[in-house]
Amino acid sequence: MDIDQKLIPYFIDKGLLSQDVADEIKQIALGSDKSVEEILLTKHLVNDNDIISAKAQLYHVPFITLEGRGISPEILTLIPESVARKYKLFPFELDKKSGKLSVAMTDPLDLPLIEFLEQKSGKSIVTYLAEENDILEKIDEEYSQGLAAEVSEAIKETSESSIKTIDASQIGQIINEAPIAKIVSTILEYAVKSRASDIHIEAQETRTRVRYRIDGILQERLALPKSVHEAVVSRIKILSDMKIDERRSPQDGRFNFKLGIDEVDLRVSSLPTVHGEKIVMRLLKKTGGIPDLSSLGFRGPSLKNLEIAITRPHGIILVTGPTGSGKTTTLYSILSKLNTARVNIVTLEDPVEYEISGLNQVQINPQAGLTFASGLRSFLRQDPNIILVGEIRDNETTSLAIQAALTGHLVFSTLHTNSAATALPRLLDLGAEPFLIVSVLNAVEAQRIVRRICAGCKEEYQPTPQLIEDIKNILGSLFTLKESEVRLYKGKGCKECNNTGYFGRTGVYETIIVTTNIAKMVLERATAETIENQAKAEGMITMKQDGYLKVLDGITTIEEILRVAQE
Repeated sequence: MDIDQKLIPYFIDKGLLSQDVADEIKQIALGSDKSVEEILLTKHLVNDNDIISAKAQLYHVPFITLEGRGISPEILTLIPESVARKYKLFPFELDKKSGKLSVAMTDPLDLPLIEFLEQKSGKSIVTYLAEENDILEKIDEEYSQGLAAEVSEAIKETSESSIKTIDASQIGQIINEAPIAKIVSTILEYAVKSRASDIHIEAQETRTRVRYRIDGILQERLALPKSVHEAVVSRIKILSDMKIDERRSPQDGRFNFKLGIDEVDLRVSSLPTVHGEKIVMRLLKKTGGIPDLSSLGFRGPSLKNLEIAITRPHGIILVTGPTGSGKTTTLYSILSKLNTARVNIVTLEDPVEYEISGLNQVQINPQAGLTFASGLRSFLRQDPNIILVGEIRDNETTSLAIQAALTGHLVFSTLHTNSAATALPRLLDLGAEPFLIVSVLNAVEAQRIVRRICAGCKEEYQPTPQLIEDIKNILGSLFTLKESEVRLYKGKGCKECNNTGYFGRTGVYETIIVTTNIAKMVLERATAETIENQAKAEGMITMKQDGYLKVLDGITTIEEILRVAQE
């Protein structure tokens, strides 16, 4: 009995099919050229997951998902793309000690094919069951993207024996060899082309993993042999002006990389780990300019309140949110708007992420005694109109920022809090007097970053009644549609967005203006919740509400909003 015929008794045992329905399916299968699997799916008697689960158990082989799995380039050289496509299979892991090659297949019991693969690769084949679409997408992604192919060619040129025995006298020669330079260059080129914000090169026990943060989510895209790890790391260290012989302490560096018209500034950080040094590179685009507030996703009351606050000649404006929520980009956007020949703008940053013409940008250097606090003291003697302090993180910086605002300066800074309202009690924790806070604080803006739905594969769907009810509860009076009119959107997944359904990012925001009523609450040391309720009563749209409005407009998905803005 072949696997197709075994499906019917399997689903009867599982209680998914009755005997009568099973007999009917057998009759249909006998009288047509359709398989049992096709009939079951067409009649919606089972779903794809049921079929896959059944096959895995009937084949007695494990089921594997290939999505998000980094693949070593040398594995792809063992089985050509033409073979992978023809037989719908994908090699995903190689155990060098045992010589076993793991292969995902749609039919993991095809013995003649397994024998053919063993002859072709020279390895012992271990089979896994995978969905056909998953295999085909991985073939498109890995064989065709050029990343793994180019790196595998470079790896072929490296001599494993010479790289494994790296010592101080050899390292200079090895890191300048063309193959290693090619591997690093290819890793960087892919990062620029895929709009990555960070590259993680991580040493593991048997391999080196390369991950890219694309639209805020880490995705594994490449695996390198452990043998080239030290040479790759040393190459990056040389480019970053770091010490290649220092492997026990963390280091920082930076360099520029140009690909066509795109130029990026890379901030590099090394960290010693158990299996070798980990490298993280932050990519900062030098081309393309600073986006304006509308392009960042500001709109409605949040945009209006912020624009009113920044037109005042003095006071403090705080931008809050966790690390990686786009605070610095928002501040640069505001400063670009205010940047004219008639004002003197000075910034104190850690580090300077983007260089903007017309601004006097200073990077803090604690070793030389230049901290946020000492720099802020010096700034006041530089006749500034507008001051940006990268972060308010202690009592001294808080006090100096307030003094600067009291003496007629417009001060911008960031604070690590979860919402706009929690920034006010946080300032009290940092030693600020309530009467001084209400005297100088113009506005507090909080934000998160969400992924945009890919325009190339965007599709509409009807939300469930429960979801519509949730949207109505969150939006309140802001919900103006009829329930029957509500349509949400998601990305199906396409080549353009790497099958994620998302392409690009936008922000969700909330802005509190310190009004008379809110000032009274601060003086009374009210809780963040009380302050937020008052701000909402005065017309503030919360981050979650802003997110839900963007969901109804088809900009992002409900899952993204819940990922970043769920209390």
